[in-house]
Amino acid sequence: MPPRATDEALDLLLKGTVTCHSPEQLKARLGEGRPLRIKAGFDPTAPDLHLGHGVLIRKMAQFQKLGHEVTFLIGDFTGMIGDPTGKKATRPPLTRDEVLANAETYKAQVFKILDPEKTKIRFNSEWCGQLKGEDWIRLSAKFTVAQLLERNDFQKRMSEQQPISFHELLYPLVQAYDSVALQADVELGGNDQLFNLMRGRDLQDASGQMPQTVLTVPLLLGLDGVEKMSKSLNNYIGFFEDPDTQFGKAMSISDTLMWDWYLLLTDLLPREIEDLKTGHPMDAKKRLARTIVADFHGAAAAEAAQEGWIRRFSERKTEDAPEIPVEPTEGEVLFAKLLVERGLAGSRKEAERLITQGAVSVEGEKVSDPSFRLALKVSMKLLVKVGKLKLERWVVR
Repeated sequence: MPPRATDEALDLLLKGTVTCHSPEQLKARLGEGRPLRIKAGFDPTAPDLHLGHGVLIRKMAQFQKLGHEVTFLIGDFTGMIGDPTGKKATRPPLTRDEVLANAETYKAQVFKILDPEKTKIRFNSEWCGQLKGEDWIRLSAKFTVAQLLERNDFQKRMSEQQPISFHELLYPLVQAYDSVALQADVELGGNDQLFNLMRGRDLQDASGQMPQTVLTVPLLLGLDGVEKMSKSLNNYIGFFEDPDTQFGKAMSISDTLMWDWYLLLTDLLPREIEDLKTGHPMDAKKRLARTIVADFHGAAAAEAAQEGWIRRFSERKTEDAPEIPVEPTEGEVLFAKLLVERGLAGSRKEAERLITQGAVSVEGEKVSDPSFRLALKVSMKLLVKVGKLKLERWVVR
C-alpha cells in the first residue's frame, strides 16, 4: 500500500506528539513516496502492557496503516544494561532468562494493535552481541563523556552525589547504534527518551547515514487523572483485561482526561475531536470506551461491553447522579431550551421530540409537554433524566 497524501499523513502522525525533530524533515520524507523505516524500542523489563504503553504502539500502528515499515525492537541487549531514564540510582540489570521471558509476553500483546503480518520483530542482541572489544572502542569514540553526562538524570544524580555506573553511560550509545544497524528513518519513543533518541541522530550522521526523524509522545495519565498510568498505582487499563473491565474503567475517567485520551489513544484528528465536544460528554465517553475495547477484543465485544454497562448504569440508584452546577434563570424558561444548554439534547427540535416521546423526567416525573417551562432558583436541586443514560442532578447556584 503506497503512503497516503503527505499533509493528511503529517496531521495524523504529529497528533498527540511532544517533540518532532523535525516536522520539515518528516514531511520531506513522507513526500519521497517510499515506505519509511520506523523504529521503536522496548526494554522487556515488565511482562504486562497497559494503555500507557499503547500510546507509543498506536503511533507505530498509524505509520503502519499509512504503508510504512514498522520494527518493534526488543532491547534484549540493552535490557541487560538497564535504562537509567528517570532513575535516581543504578537499576539492577535483568538476567538473560528474565529478558527472554518478558519478550515473549510482549510479542503476544503488541499484536493486539499492530498488524502481525506487517510488523518486524527484532532483538538488538543480533548486532550488539556481535561487537568485539575494538568495535566498542570505535563506537565509544563517536561520543564525548560531556555529551553523555548532559542528560538530566545523570545531572541530577551527580548533584545529589548519587553514583553513576560506567555501564549506564553505554545505554544511550547502544540505543543510538540500534538506529544505525536498522538504518532507521524515524525513531519513536516516550518524551522521557528524548536524550537517547537524539543520540541516534548524532551517530547516524557520524556514520554517514541521514539522521533519523525523532518523534516523541507524552506519558499517559492514568484513571485518576493525576499520576502517569501504572500498574503499581492501580490506575491502568491492561491489554489483556476483559472487555467489561476495560469499558467500565474507561467510563470512570473525568471528562477533562477523556479528551487527552482521545488525542493519544485514537486516530481522530484534533478537528474531529473538537466536533465531539459539541455533543454530550457521556456520548463521547462511550465512543472512546468502545474504541479502546475494540482495539483489543474487536467491535462485537465492544458493543456487548457497552450494552452490559448501559444495563448496569440504568439500574443505578438516583443518588449516584453527578451534581451539575447550573445558573439560576430570570423567571420561567422553556425546559427544552435548558436541555440544549446542558448538552442533554443536540437541538431544540431534538429536545422537544424527546419530551413528546416521554423520554424526559424531572424528579422522577415524566415531562410530556414540549412547551413546559421551568424557573431555576438558587439552592434548588433537580434530578433530570433524559433517555436511559443521561442522568444529572442540577444544583442551582
